[in-house]
Amino acid sequence: MIATTRTRESAMSVVELGAHTLELDVSDGANIMSLASRVPDAKIDVLINNAGVSSNSKTLAECDPAEFQRVFMINSTAPIMVARALFTKLLAGERKVIVNITSQLGSITNNTGGSSYAYRASKAALNMLTVSLANELRPQGFTCYSIHPGWVKTDMGGPAAPLSVHQSADSILRNIDKATQADSGQFKNYDGTLLPW
Repeated sequence: MIATTRTRESAMSVVELGAHTLELDVSDGANIMSLASRVPDAKIDVLINNAGVSSNSKTLAECDPAEFQRVFMINSTAPIMVARALFTKLLAGERKVIVNITSQLGSITNNTGGSSYAYRASKAALNMLTVSLANELRPQGFTCYSIHPGWVKTDMGGPAAPLSVHQSADSILRNIDKATQADSGQFKNYDGTLLPW
């Protein structure tokens, strides 16, 4: 297992799980494109794009172009660029699965409250990009889909969230274990149910 983290310090908890870690800043395109050269002999069965940031643009008056660019780069563009950088490694893998961690806030159908402009839009964009990825790579045997991890007790989710990191990760991994090409292009909840676009 290979895991990427933003800093060496944040890698320690992942190392304890037995993962080989690499530093990766997904806000830096050049850093992403160098990723393949740092795992030269790897054959990747499953890629999970999990990096994400929230946004401060809760109202129209708070919308800021620089923040939109940052949030879209990390939440939408970076997962596709990571898949591009690691494509030959994924093609050599047995399962060829790409899972993008999205959010139910990216659902246009369920957006009845507004707010979180950059975050919502970036996750809706990620969902669209994931469908494009699924359609392009399906003939080569790939399974690509988006999954919402639930409301999780993390720095972003906060202490009031009902799911622990372990509960969310366990559900996502069980979903990935049984994923087939029939799942490609779907927008799923962590429990495997489908979410509306």
